[in-house]
Amino acid sequence: MRNLINDTPAKRNYTFIDNIRCIAMMGIVADHAFNVGDYIFKTHSASFWAYGINIQLAKFGTITFFLLAGFLLGDKFAEYTPAQYLKRRFKNTFRPWIIWSLIFLIAIMAKSAVMALRIYHDPFDVWASLLSTLKIVYLYSNYWFIINFLICIGILLMFKRRLYSWKLGVALLACTLFYSINVYFEWIEPIHTTALFGFVFFLWLGAQMHKNWEMVERKIRTMPLLVFTGMFLMTLALTMAETHVLLQRHSIEPYNTLRVTNLLYSLAVFALLVKIRDFNLLSYFKPRETTFGIYLIHYIIIYNILPEILIHLDVVNAADMSLAGICTYQYSRFIITYVVTFFIVKGINTTRFKWIIGNTVKS
Repeated sequence: MRNLINDTPAKRNYTFIDNIRCIAMMGIVADHAFNVGDYIFKTHSASFWAYGINIQLAKFGTITFFLLAGFLLGDKFAEYTPAQYLKRRFKNTFRPWIIWSLIFLIAIMAKSAVMALRIYHDPFDVWASLLSTLKIVYLYSNYWFIINFLICIGILLMFKRRLYSWKLGVALLACTLFYSINVYFEWIEPIHTTALFGFVFFLWLGAQMHKNWEMVERKIRTMPLLVFTGMFLMTLALTMAETHVLLQRHSIEPYNTLRVTNLLYSLAVFALLVKIRDFNLLSYFKPRETTFGIYLIHYIIIYNILPEILIHLDVVNAADMSLAGICTYQYSRFIITYVVTFFIVKGINTTRFKWIIGNTVKS
């Protein structure tokens, strides 16, 4: 598959990218499946902390994908002109994204119509619902990513000749940190999915890693695993402390991806994954063929299918669950979502319609 998530250069073989790509997508699916509300707990019980830690454990996925995309950009910018690159992105990334985002939009509209007419017996305002649903799909669901990515790519294309300039990196980091501070002061909407310039820095950083990969890889290989594990645990603790502060401040998005501590946490997880490198079980998941499809479809499963499955399991309110109960509930949501989505994608890949999930290479 050739798209922004599954775009490995033909000239080089970075096997570890496939490994990290697969795990990062699992993290994104888990992040979306775990979260059933930011303020569902009224007290700081053991269940409250378990719920928050599980969400935070999965919070590395988005930044990891920007790092991976940036890592591969150097080869692509050299291989194609800006017009050729954008044309390929439209065919293999933007077109499948349009199809599935519209499917999600229609699914939400249909669900809203059924609830309004059959459950609440209220008239269904099509146009008002459409405007509201457009905002949900393209600003607040997972489909924000492609819009943001294309904007980020456009910015780097504008500064293509200065791609490896540290001055550009500092300017982009300043943009990211603005959004990190804005989480507290809310000068503009503090939702990470609307942070149009918040992730360009990680594309740039990925490009720097690619340029200096021999040096970066050598340092990672020589450092003991204990160092990376320590950084992972320390940054995880810091993220939970910052989230607690944001919850006390009644932040709109206390688990915001662009929190300063989450930026550090995501980098720590990325470094740990590069250090480990070899994940033998991941060959089964075929990340080059399935990752983009999982991204495109999993949120539809979470929104439309998962509730229909769980409604028959007599699940109580998550806020009233025990420590074991909340963990079981969260991970059950993730496993159901990932497994269902994975097999849907594998099924599509066996047909001539595999292009709708961005897969243009033979399985």
